[in-house]
Amino acid sequence: MKFSTAGVGPAIGAALVMAVGIGFGRFAYTALYPHMVQDGVLSLSGGSLTASANYGGYLIGALLAIKAKPASAHRVCLWATAGTALCLAVLALLKATWAIVAVRGVAGVFSAVAMVAASLWLLEHRKHLHGAPLLYAGVGFGIALSAEFVVLAAQLGSDSQGLWLMLGISSLVLGLLAAPVLKAGGEEDFAQVTVTPGGDDSVRQVPLVMIYGLAGFGYIITATYLPLLVKTALPDVDPAHVWAVFGLGAAPSCFLWHWARLQLGTKKSLALNLGVQAFGVVLPVFLPNGAGYLTSALLVGGTFLGTVTIVMPAAQRIASQVRGNLLATVTVIYSIGQILGPLVANNLYQASHDFNGSLWAAGAALMVGACMSLVAL
Repeated sequence: MKFSTAGVGPAIGAALVMAVGIGFGRFAYTALYPHMVQDGVLSLSGGSLTASANYGGYLIGALLAIKAKPASAHRVCLWATAGTALCLAVLALLKATWAIVAVRGVAGVFSAVAMVAASLWLLEHRKHLHGAPLLYAGVGFGIALSAEFVVLAAQLGSDSQGLWLMLGISSLVLGLLAAPVLKAGGEEDFAQVTVTPGGDDSVRQVPLVMIYGLAGFGYIITATYLPLLVKTALPDVDPAHVWAVFGLGAAPSCFLWHWARLQLGTKKSLALNLGVQAFGVVLPVFLPNGAGYLTSALLVGGTFLGTVTIVMPAAQRIASQVRGNLLATVTVIYSIGQILGPLVANNLYQASHDFNGSLWAAGAALMVGACMSLVAL
């Protein structure tokens, strides 16, 4: 299967929304957090509270996005992008922990709204299912770009507040690039660009939602604690570089997993995706060194957006058969998994003083999801 160039413009516009709302608005904090601790802006406990607020905001945003309609999704994309840029810039002015926690919570709301709105606009309103890999590759692009921006600006002497301002301005520029495409907002039919999958592509709603929740739980522990693990194993390497590897692995993987779905069908491709992801999650248990963490970053980064690329179009295909906004519903369940992951990891860490138990729990959740994909989906 060759990736069609039809509708690349709309897909790029939606991908930029993902880059800003998720890559910058949600995940840039992972690269910037160590700088905030170093500058004395946040304590370790304050950083955890800030991360939790963002996860909670993401859940709230997903719940709010249930009401979003495909025809108005392009306007919601613009508001989410502008709101994300504003939140990032405002963080440059704040030093009080409670204020940072509050703004990161609001940023989480905008992140979830961006995810749902961009998906609704491209997949349902524009009917461009084959734009899905480019759409979700925007997240990986945003992760890698924001991480390297943080490294570069820090090397130039910027403190953490200056880094936030830089990210706010950069995300505004990306949003302005997306705006002309989103403003067009027209409905086009790309349904004629179809390819029959090589396997069974029918899915059931309830197992799909449950599997997606397990995927959210499974990847978030690595995504949350990877920089900390890397800093321990590779003290001379800026963890943001490894976080950029995570993003660089994620961006092209969307095309790989889209191709896998077309060859194998949704069930087998999703099972394979979650199985590889599980291996990447638990790998640092066996290789607790630089090579293990870098390989884990590539494997988890190279699969977690692949999960989204497989599941979200599958949800869109059956959306007309169920009541409500199924794209928003699966995002809600995914966000619940993301909230539970760090809570479980923190409790297991308190008991064992390492992350091995957390990684095993995450890997087990992903393997359960893989098995469900084959026998229940």
